[in-house]
Amino acid sequence: MVARVMIVEDEEPLTLLLRYNLEAEGYEVENVARGDEAETRLRERAPDLLLLDWMLPGLSGIELCRRLRARPETELLPIIMLTARGEEAERVRGLATGADDYVVKPFSVPELVARVRSLLRRSNPAQVASQLKAGDIELDRDTRRVRRSGREVDLGPTEFRLLEFLMQTPGRVFSREQLLDGVWGHDVYIDERTVDVHVGRLRKSINKGRRPDPIRTVRGSGYSFDETFSRPN
Repeated sequence: MVARVMIVEDEEPLTLLLRYNLEAEGYEVENVARGDEAETRLRERAPDLLLLDWMLPGLSGIELCRRLRARPETELLPIIMLTARGEEAERVRGLATGADDYVVKPFSVPELVARVRSLLRRSNPAQVASQLKAGDIELDRDTRRVRRSGREVDLGPTEFRLLEFLMQTPGRVFSREQLLDGVWGHDVYIDERTVDVHVGRLRKSINKGRRPDPIRTVRGSGYSFDETFSRPN
């Protein structure tokens, strides 16, 4: 799935510039102008990477970073700190608080985008890998093709995104609501039963010939891509 980046920055021209360039790279971008509002949003749904300004209204970036690192849900969230503070002591303070990288304004936007790409690659290789493989299933993000035992599997766009989303984190159980957000997008309002319909279609396509089903239904919780699927019996 497309990596999600949250920009927490109160300078609107810079936010627009960053958003434009990150979306041009294919990322899903959300922007927030206040630190306290960002904290609320991050409790609801954490992105794959956070671009965080040091000085913010409501709650400073440095304090927000400290709070995020204290929470188990966000202690490993990749964070790049944006700041006009260039002194060595301030950079050390930012990194000591838990930021993974530190960029001083004004900065080169292409360099920042390269840092985003590099940090995402280190923190979640599956997020940026062009191919995902498990057992006899291969998913190619560049060609938008899926193969099982070397034979191409015909999937619709939604079934492809659903399989891609599940294969990124084998073993993790996703609720229907989480799948709706991750596959359809959080701004799309459709019935959760839609997930069941598309899971059924996906299973029908990839399990032809009575092949083992890699998608596990967890009663009362949702679905996951079976982490034992690629292991020999």
